[in-house]
Amino acid sequence: MKKLLSLSLLLALFMGCNQKEETKVTPPDPDHKWWKESIIYQIYPRSFKDTDGDGVGDLKGIIEKLDYIKSLGVTAVWLNPIYSSPNDDNGYDVSDYRNIMDDFGTMEDFDLMLKGMHERDIKLVMDVVVNHSSDEHEWFKQSRSSRDNPYRDYYHWWPAEKGKPNYRYSLFDEKGDAWRYDSLTDSYYLHYFSVKQPDLNWENPKVRQEVYDIMKFWAEKGVDGFRLDAFQFAAKDTTFPAFPDGLDKNFTQYYAMQDGLHQYLNEMHTEVFSKYDVMSVAEGAGRNFTEAHELVDADRNELNMAYAFDGVDIPKREGYSLDHFKEVFSKWDSAFAKKGWLSIFLSNHDQARLVSRYGNDSEAFRAPSTKMLNTFILSMRGTPYCYYGDELGMTNIGFDSISQYKDIAAINGYKKVLNQGGDIETYMKDLKFGSRDNGRTPMQWDASENAGFTTGIPWLPVNDNKSSINVASEKENPHSVLNHFKKMTALRTAEKTLVYGAYELVQKEHPQVYAYTRTMEDTKLLVILNFTEEVANFNLPEGTTLGDTMINNYEEVQLAQNSITLLPYQALIYKIEN
Repeated sequence: MKKLLSLSLLLALFMGCNQKEETKVTPPDPDHKWWKESIIYQIYPRSFKDTDGDGVGDLKGIIEKLDYIKSLGVTAVWLNPIYSSPNDDNGYDVSDYRNIMDDFGTMEDFDLMLKGMHERDIKLVMDVVVNHSSDEHEWFKQSRSSRDNPYRDYYHWWPAEKGKPNYRYSLFDEKGDAWRYDSLTDSYYLHYFSVKQPDLNWENPKVRQEVYDIMKFWAEKGVDGFRLDAFQFAAKDTTFPAFPDGLDKNFTQYYAMQDGLHQYLNEMHTEVFSKYDVMSVAEGAGRNFTEAHELVDADRNELNMAYAFDGVDIPKREGYSLDHFKEVFSKWDSAFAKKGWLSIFLSNHDQARLVSRYGNDSEAFRAPSTKMLNTFILSMRGTPYCYYGDELGMTNIGFDSISQYKDIAAINGYKKVLNQGGDIETYMKDLKFGSRDNGRTPMQWDASENAGFTTGIPWLPVNDNKSSINVASEKENPHSVLNHFKKMTALRTAEKTLVYGAYELVQKEHPQVYAYTRTMEDTKLLVILNFTEEVANFNLPEGTTLGDTMINNYEEVQLAQNSITLLPYQALIYKIEN
């Protein structure tokens, strides 16, 4: 069971957490947009529903489950890449941006899926993976064929006669080296990720136009939004000067947000975003608040919302501090209180499972802690992103051997530790807690052999707890994680105070409870979340009169005159009477 570590002394180091609790917060006039009011449900298509028995989820599987998606109360779907790909990085290595991967189906399947979503008032956000392509993309095949090929400058090449280029770090390379020698033209090419994911040269206007045309292709089909994968790394200094040593641990600081990035995004806005009613968000939010605002403030004409990683970087295998958790989310809200817009999330395809990282996945506390975490995501200001299976409380699968992993980051990371003579035992423990494969196991639809995901052999094993954690059983249980999730989405949809209302932290130094108010006009809501497995006492702020109970993840609540006794992982939302 996880324990919360005390780091309260760090409070003073963070912005936005030092407001006086008696200060009245007046929210800015909201600029209403559909993407601000959306509740986004992220689907990893490979793991959602397989209809042809090959063990891989497909578009027909999503079509089959559209009524389920609608029943969740979500209003948009973010779909991980479905383009043609050799699958070195599970679709994040694209070989044809205008075609559908055979594993997932056909373009006709895509059109039917999009039509079905729109018929249910569900919007679709697609991944755009254009920091890099696959090395099997026709552009790269041409680019590597000769130095004078017209596609040569679509990628970053360094001629070997100039000597080996200055070191650049690769996130997925087993040696950590982002330069790969290619004998065909006696040159090195750059890959910040896998060796099969060469980086595109965004300095080349032809590359940029190719990307805009691809985005227009999908926008013309009716796609409602784009998420730009790894895009904060797209701009590079193509002279590739030497960097200081030891940058492996400070990748974002030296590799992200380089000169030219804002020019590319502004041009993308002019070419694409301004011509369609599409939402735009990039992976990452810069290196500081200033850069985050430069990416998303409306007058910048770049992106719609920031997607910051500070929150998902909090959990560690040894535990985490609630103080730190409060600080991170409060400082981001404070920085965007009057301008710009945020994404709110605790999990995605690059993270292990929500409840296993932030909550308590033991049998006793899995359900209440998942409900509490979903209450948090769906009651904060910003557009919430909810990852498939988290509405059920799906947990980490917990592999023990490297042979069980499919993720290139895990496998090549293991090789890198071996190559460097590192601590394999610690690496494997960290992998068991935080591996991306934990968050990619098949959706648990029912208690059958493969949880109703496939009739074949699933590409990743189904978690053994499928018999107790699945849609079929939770749908019938009014107190399930699933039905609590639906209550929260219904409340957020009905109560716009949870979308646009001002956020104010309450009793920031409470060691167990994260509490805050959301206020808009005459409506004030109080959210109270116990982040521990112990009972917690919470004294109501002076002068607070509780009105209706909007949300309670237990059947009871223990109220005294001016205090509440919270059960382990209890989550409450009250309307405050004026």
